[in-house]
Amino acid sequence: METKKDLIASTIRELLRITHLYARIEAMPIPVSEEVMVSTREAHTIQSIGERENISVTQVADHFGITKSAASQMIAKLEKRGFLIKKPAAHSNKEFELSLTELGWCAFHAHEHFHGKDFAKLVDSLSAFPISQIATLSVLLETLGGVMQQRLSRHSKS
Repeated sequence: METKKDLIASTIRELLRITHLYARIEAMPIPVSEEVMVSTREAHTIQSIGERENISVTQVADHFGITKSAASQMIAKLEKRGFLIKKPAAHSNKEFELSLTELGWCAFHAHEHFHGKDFAKLVDSLSAFPISQIATLSVLLETLGGVMQQRLSRHSKS
């Protein structure tokens, strides 16, 4: 019989396995056109900008739980490739507002098509569970995320 500690350890191992699978998925290319591809990570950045027109670099960083520097690097890469436009924010001379170009919108829609079926399948699969179990999962994931965030914070201070 598994103890509570064994079940927690098993759950953490499963989460690690899933994160490794997710990392592989993030590296998969998504075709935008016959000659243009984006990584899933790039597509997710494009999606976050498309869903919130005039989003700032800081908001992109907060959305993904990454540093502003990492977000800036990804945004610079996408801007250079012609997927987005970065312009000074009207309310601040330190912030920039981001918006998608025509190519960016093509990538946005390609990503929706590429992952839309998988997302719908995931939602459908999880819908079979009672709301109480989904709520528990949500709280557990928030707890795990909080522990990871604390670890990153401690690491960045040292």
